[in-house]
Amino acid sequence: MAKMIGNWYGSDLQTIDEYKNLNLIIPVPLHKSKLISRGYNQSEWFALGLSETMKVPVQNNNLSRIHKSETQTRKTRYKRWENVSEIFEVVRPELLNDKHILLVDDVVTTGATLEACAQKLLSLNCGIKISIATIAFAS
Repeated sequence: MAKMIGNWYGSDLQTIDEYKNLNLIIPVPLHKSKLISRGYNQSEWFALGLSETMKVPVQNNNLSRIHKSETQTRKTRYKRWENVSEIFEVVRPELLNDKHILLVDDVVTTGATLEACAQKLLSLNCGIKISIATIAFAS
């Protein structure tokens, strides 16, 4: 389903000027243990659908989740931010120089996870521009 939604969403994003010059799509990564137990990363499947329609490559192995975080459910916005603020790393920063990246996640609740990913990418100071896409948001 996530890939199919990505296909539909990508068709819409292609009509928006701000999304026409993307270089990479990066899904929010899962920790290795969570990926093994779940068997898939729903954000990666969403990214694959976007990529297929938009003709922009997915880079799913450069931004990684290096620490397993606690579940975000029932946490306040601040506690969510604390939970994810230092859990991501970039493996090969040189591959991101001067890139316009579409950072994707399945659901945004407070934005803490996306913010943590974006801050890690932007901290590289290598001319990165970030746009964001999610399937849904929780209020």
